[in-house]
Amino acid sequence: MEKTPVTLEQIVSLCKRRGFIFAGSEIYGGLAGTFDYGPLGLALKKNIEALWWRMFVDSRDDMFGIDSAILMNSKVWETSGHVNGFNDPLVVDVKTNKRYRADTLLEDFGVEAIGMTPEQMSAAIKEKGITSPDGNALSDVQQFNMMFKTSVGSVEGGDTPVYLRPETAQGMFVNFKNIIDSYHPKLPFGIAQIGKSFRNEIAPREFLFRVRELEIMEFEYFLEEKEWETLFAYWMEQMRAWFVALGFDLNEDLQEVEVPAEDRAHYSKRTTDFYFKYPGGFKEIGGLAYRTDFDLQNHMRESGEELRYLDPETNERVNPHVLEPTFGLGRHVLAVLVKAYSVDELGGEERAVLRLPANLAPIKAMVSPLLKNKPELVEKAKEIRKELQKVHPAIAWDDNGNIGKRYRRQDEIGTPFCITIDFDTLGETPELRDTVTLRHRDTGEQERLTIAEAAEKIRSAIA
Repeated sequence: MEKTPVTLEQIVSLCKRRGFIFAGSEIYGGLAGTFDYGPLGLALKKNIEALWWRMFVDSRDDMFGIDSAILMNSKVWETSGHVNGFNDPLVVDVKTNKRYRADTLLEDFGVEAIGMTPEQMSAAIKEKGITSPDGNALSDVQQFNMMFKTSVGSVEGGDTPVYLRPETAQGMFVNFKNIIDSYHPKLPFGIAQIGKSFRNEIAPREFLFRVRELEIMEFEYFLEEKEWETLFAYWMEQMRAWFVALGFDLNEDLQEVEVPAEDRAHYSKRTTDFYFKYPGGFKEIGGLAYRTDFDLQNHMRESGEELRYLDPETNERVNPHVLEPTFGLGRHVLAVLVKAYSVDELGGEERAVLRLPANLAPIKAMVSPLLKNKPELVEKAKEIRKELQKVHPAIAWDDNGNIGKRYRRQDEIGTPFCITIDFDTLGETPELRDTVTLRHRDTGEQERLTIAEAAEKIRSAIA
């Protein structure tokens, strides 16, 4: 049965209904571009984080993990170019004062905005007769800095201005010397972190895709300049392996897009982006950038600190260059949900099912007594659940409604296995004593297993 394309509305509805993700500050009408993760969404996000950390940090000897501060000395952002250069093209509805991204409006009308100056965008908007979504005239295009500005201190007006970090990368660059001094690594090596960034998006949209508070998984990989092309190819392969580990098809689910010079970040000499097939088309989920030695050179000049690498064999100073693999965590959560969600037919009935990889599923298995009003079944089911939690703690309990409704509920939240304890488990049929019925989410098939065999099924699936 061919999978029907998933809509964003289906994913948003699922997330709200089953407690994956909620609109931020919802009881007060929300705040655009902010979302709260519920119990299941948080578990899914943490599972993706853990898999990423294991693959790119814990399993490697050349990677050092950190967690840098969100608030940093404002000189960091002046040096990095963000204070003057971290801008998006802004256009305003002259009647309603609603703000829009000019490049997005142009692209919606089939105009390629890459590389355009604000003046060129303004001219194109007038030439095409483009109006706001409300049908009103638009202002001229202006650059809008996306950094959130705040202050530290106790007296308003006399405080020191600071910014909520717009990227995690600078936290790794300013800790380069600390890692060198503390661990004395040899080139090439990386500094990795998972953390929040903040961007004052003009027009947040598409659920988790474009938000104002986001999480990034990334690392800065320091190397000698002569190695950058070889290592760029290497990290492209590692990124492909990551997406395969998530269950994505490299041909059907992903596209690799070479970013043209005019659309690259100011620090990049080469960037290749990975696009995932979200509802509505392929859009960016991650990327690999060659940042040259732009950041360390700038920070060394402005701070006065020595940020070159001392080669222990030649005793010469080297200007490290940097490759930066970046992965948007929220966009990963959305992609995993889109890939896993489908509506099919099972037993003559339509069902919604979330075919999450078992290692990413928030709940690994559900344990349930066949009847909740039979104390002996409930007691045995609780005993078995406790035993299975030795394999993994995320073993759920569900005794609400009939067994069919429990199965459907677990299918929709992505639980790979449902384990039912019945009277045969208690010994009504002697040869089946201490066995359970294990149901597989994807097929609905059931098998009779011993408790030890059920435990091994779960262990093997999440390995």
